[in-house]
Amino acid sequence: MAFSQTGTIGWFARHEFNLSWRDFMRMMSGGKPGREKTVIGVLILTAIVMHIIAFAVLKPAIETGIDPDKSLFSLLTGGLLLTISLMMSQAMELVTRAFYSRSDLDLILSSPVSVKRLFAVRIGAIASTTTALSMLLCGSAINVLAIFDSANWLYAYPIILACGFLATSISLALTILMFRTLGAKRTRLASQIVAAVVGASFIIGIQLAAIASIGSISRLEFLQSDMIINLTPDAESWFWVPARAVLGEMNAFIAVFCAAVLLFVGAIYVFAGSFAQHVVSAAGVNFTTTNHKASRRTFKRTTMRTALRHKEWTLLLRDHWLLSQTLMQILYLVPPAFMLWQGFGNAGVIGVVVVPVLVMASGQLSGGLAWLAISGEDAPDLVETAPVVRGAVIRAKIEAVLGAIAIVVSPIILLMAIADIQMAVIALAGIAAASVSATCIQLWFRSQAKRSNFRRRQTSSKIATLAEAFSSILWAGTAALLAAGSWLLLVPMILALMVLWTARSFRPETPLN
Repeated sequence: MAFSQTGTIGWFARHEFNLSWRDFMRMMSGGKPGREKTVIGVLILTAIVMHIIAFAVLKPAIETGIDPDKSLFSLLTGGLLLTISLMMSQAMELVTRAFYSRSDLDLILSSPVSVKRLFAVRIGAIASTTTALSMLLCGSAINVLAIFDSANWLYAYPIILACGFLATSISLALTILMFRTLGAKRTRLASQIVAAVVGASFIIGIQLAAIASIGSISRLEFLQSDMIINLTPDAESWFWVPARAVLGEMNAFIAVFCAAVLLFVGAIYVFAGSFAQHVVSAAGVNFTTTNHKASRRTFKRTTMRTALRHKEWTLLLRDHWLLSQTLMQILYLVPPAFMLWQGFGNAGVIGVVVVPVLVMASGQLSGGLAWLAISGEDAPDLVETAPVVRGAVIRAKIEAVLGAIAIVVSPIILLMAIADIQMAVIALAGIAAASVSATCIQLWFRSQAKRSNFRRRQTSSKIATLAEAFSSILWAGTAALLAAGSWLLLVPMILALMVLWTARSFRPETPLN
């Protein structure tokens, strides 16, 4: 009854769920009808593969026995902190999107319903979205441990949900605090920077500490190292309560979960009512005008390709939403660069760690830039009617994306070339393959949307997103095996090409240009 009565929280929740499910299926199917069974089949196959990988990784630990000691507590606590930092980054991104995305807000604010109830539901939707991704990533490992070790590992699911509540509450408070102190105009940019730094700071900090202390980039080895074990409190300390909650200790579980729920409910009660006010303030940012002083610069004669590339670079640099994506990928390059500096001249360090990380980060960054350049055109009608060939416009976009990637990775490639020219060439080839693959995927799944329409711009096809991720990982593996001189590089190379072929097969039949 609560879900059918108009204007109730249940009614809003059902409405939000229907919209989210429709958008999810549309994104997964590439906009083609009749693909629901195929999408479900792909999801099931992906889940099976993830469980097989999780079993292979966890099998040695399960066979030797998993003891609840300080080493395990340290690993679980570090994993929870990493999860919360990534959730906070995503939650800040979603809260900012809720402020600045217009979509249906004009209709909602003028409707005779409780706006506080709606925004309470949308805050809950933000928590659900941030939690769902972490559960998908950790779910296979949790299930394997629950089946082959102890059913108590299933308590990890509600603890991850508690982490989502905590991350959303903190992100909501931080974003609104910036909104009230910096203003609507500055918050849009500041929140992107903070989201990127929060999301990458913990993982990068651990990796840098691991490189400096144990000479490895592995977070698992660092969290279980003797140095960390000696620095942390005794196993009976309250510091390990979250880790004990994951392992199913009832008192710790109740304390952690109830505290997170109370904090989340309090955040909704405090901030849901002021959401409408901030949304209205944010709406005015898109319509403010800035008085620019007249410039004495004159137009320079140049080629059409140069002018088009300059136009694309100008739009990329001007985009507010690009900053968090780009900054996140650039920050992830700090640990391999630091390891390259620490192990300068060590070809093993460069080939095993620096090369694959550099290739994977470049592929992900290329996908974000290509999506923005290809599908985020401000004035597609104007471009269509310009006296230029359509192919020239697409080539300019691709050149602008690849040029931006070259600017980002050039310092690291130059440092690698000084240490080992062969590894630098291998890294450059891997970067080129990953970047071209990500750009091609975005070309196949291109769809036009205004830059100001942040919500739609961020709903690229999930097939394209997954294809980009798998392609980047596989090209990184290919580069690493090539650096190691192994013929096994053919396996990830063939799989990467199969990913591209699959993505091309699922491309929309009539993409919007």
